Amino acid sequence: MSYAEVNGLRLYHASHGSGPPLVLLHGGIGSGEMFAPVLPALTPYRRVVTVDLQAHGRTADVDRPLRHEWLADDVAALLDHLDLPGADLLGFSLGGAVALRTAIQHPARVRRLVCVSVPCRRDGWYPEVRDGMARMGPATAEQARASPTYAHYARVAPRPQDWPVLWTKLGALLRTDYDWSAEVAALTVPTLLAYADADAVRTAHLVEFFGLLGGGRRDAGWDGAGRPAARLAVLPGHTHYDVLGSPALAAAVVGFLTHPARPPT
Repeated sequence: MSYAEVNGLRLYHASHGSGPPLVLLHGGIGSGEMFAPVLPALTPYRRVVTVDLQAHGRTADVDRPLRHEWLADDVAALLDHLDLPGADLLGFSLGGAVALRTAIQHPARVRRLVCVSVPCRRDGWYPEVRDGMARMGPATAEQARASPTYAHYARVAPRPQDWPVLWTKLGALLRTDYDWSAEVAALTVPTLLAYADADAVRTAHLVEFFGLLGGGRRDAGWDGAGRPAARLAVLPGHTHYDVLGSPALAAAVVGFLTHPARPPT
């Protein structure tokens, strides 16, 4: 467990296991500890590096807004700090967006990409989810202290009094419109998309996202020769809020990371 001085941040990270590097990026208001349910399945195959993004977990905030693009640059800078020319990335929710932006902005650094429960356009979230994002600000920060996420934040944050700042900055980020469809369609990195079957991301959107990566366009054929390079996993019996605990997620990720990649078609 240590800190990396990158882009004006003291970025907290921790390594587990050994092998080719796999960087895990957590969801909003979370930390690298979110991945405890899947770590035992991943560490036999990979050196797993968990990261606490700006203002999250054990990484203190700095005087800049939260932006997906800047957080992605932080991840690339961390790879430089760790002397890793490339790594596999797995991100959940907010971390999934950051992992996706890292692959877009720094394609040579990302070997394989796993995006869990994240859209490639803001309107990929269900309307009620976007409504909740719209309410994140100073007026609701105190109310949010009743959530389990605050209890975790208060336990590990270097400055727990920064809670209203994180809540407000994250709300501003989540209200920012984006559409990365064209950039996604240009990606060549082997990619796995994974979602709960009752996710906060619209089912129609995850199919569209998969299509941008070359999936769902034709029958694969009896020999699988037409199978796309990208993969899609829909995990039964889970929601956006418990998908990281699904044994099926760990199995899908391990299978994706340990099998030879197919070239994009």
